[in-house]
Amino acid sequence: MTEENEIIRQRYEKIAKILKQGFNPYLNSFKPDTLVRDLRAKFDAQSAQELEKISQEFSVAGRILRLNFMGKTNFLGLKDRTGEIQVYLNRSDLEEKKQWLLKQLDVGDFIGTRGKIFRTKTGELTVYGKDFTLLTKSIRPLPEKWHGLTDVEARYRQRYVDLVANPRAFAIMRTRARIISLVRRFLEEREFIEIETPILQSIPGGALARPFVTHHNALELNLYLRIATELYLKRLVVGGFERVYEMGRCFRNEGVSTWHNPEYTMLEFYMSYADFEDLVKLTEQMLEFLVRSIHGKLLISWQGKKLEFTPPFQRARMEEMVAQKLKLGNEEIRKGDALKKWLKARGIELKPEDGWGKALAAAFEQAVEPEIVSPTFVTHFPVEVSPLSRRNEKDPEITDRFELIVAGKEIANAFSELNDPADQRARFQGQAQARARGDEEAHPVDEDFVRALEIGMPPTAGEGVGIDRLTMLLTDSPSIRDVIPFPLLKPE
Repeated sequence: MTEENEIIRQRYEKIAKILKQGFNPYLNSFKPDTLVRDLRAKFDAQSAQELEKISQEFSVAGRILRLNFMGKTNFLGLKDRTGEIQVYLNRSDLEEKKQWLLKQLDVGDFIGTRGKIFRTKTGELTVYGKDFTLLTKSIRPLPEKWHGLTDVEARYRQRYVDLVANPRAFAIMRTRARIISLVRRFLEEREFIEIETPILQSIPGGALARPFVTHHNALELNLYLRIATELYLKRLVVGGFERVYEMGRCFRNEGVSTWHNPEYTMLEFYMSYADFEDLVKLTEQMLEFLVRSIHGKLLISWQGKKLEFTPPFQRARMEEMVAQKLKLGNEEIRKGDALKKWLKARGIELKPEDGWGKALAAAFEQAVEPEIVSPTFVTHFPVEVSPLSRRNEKDPEITDRFELIVAGKEIANAFSELNDPADQRARFQGQAQARARGDEEAHPVDEDFVRALEIGMPPTAGEGVGIDRLTMLLTDSPSIRDVIPFPLLKPE
């Protein structure tokens, strides 16, 4: 029997004894009136002499993170959702049965207590509990040195343990929740309205990605988990919602890496009577607001790299960046042969029907994107890789689109929206032809969306922001698994 199994066996025996003594090891009747955060805010700066004059009692509850039994004198580290504080229990203050129950406590148990606040001889702020209530008996032991574990996957698989034993993991999830709240506040202050759109879709669209497939039995219909919220949000724009957004889960049937999880959180928002230039400014404002709110400054560090979020961010056209890196002229890029040759030399073979646009995007991803550190708007993507973007009026082979690249990865993607139904249908048909040739990331023609555009969509710009990746940057996390509460893992 392993040490852990022996501990589990012993704790089940304790539960049997606790029940026999008339105590409920899973009680639901204690109501704390004070959070640890509030006690520390009020009393951390006060001396022992000042605390002696305070007669008020406070009730607190939480999980025991440490136990120190010294005869009649017992000290416990108690943690609630806001922090940890020491609790002092003296056996002399307890009735006989409670003295026995005190000995049954283990690290991981939940208790509640009530008492005055004081400072120990070592100066630690402490609650003097005159009594205590066992609320939940923990059966499995918490790891003593969680940071020392080499099995990183165990942290992701047992996130509930990670959150208890690893303060940084808990802080990351709190920051993630705050980022989402701040984004909503930022958009709603600018009159954006959040509306939920379907997760199950009969035609997946809004991005070039492979979807997950499911089946509705009653309708005998194959459905897809959405890869983006875009096409339904733009239907709402057609219906009169001039500023609309959704913060929701999206799903892409692709590989897993430090930057990719098949299920992720995407922010998409749409703004009528705006173009992608307006979204450049709005994106700068939003990130400035988020970074300053989280860090109190605009120069932050991510994995040793300095990221400066003071507007205006750097900006360059995709063609110019690739041309400079590969030392090619504009005419050479538009022909595409030099790009395909460069890619082939690095083991990247494009399909015969792929044009210069796909070659340019592939070369950018290989040669340029990984070297971008500071926030940079990469603009004017080829039409070939931008099936929903508005063509540039001066150069119809490129679109009014940008991606915001930070630390070598795409954080946001935005463009002036295509609202010409004939152009949209032609691009959908091109996608359908690519799908027929075996491209699983291309999608069928969405005739209903074309019909919506025929009703009329005002000039509009839209943007998608990866919330998980943004959280990685703002919490200095090296892997997307660190910022997703329960990332996808293979079954044990």
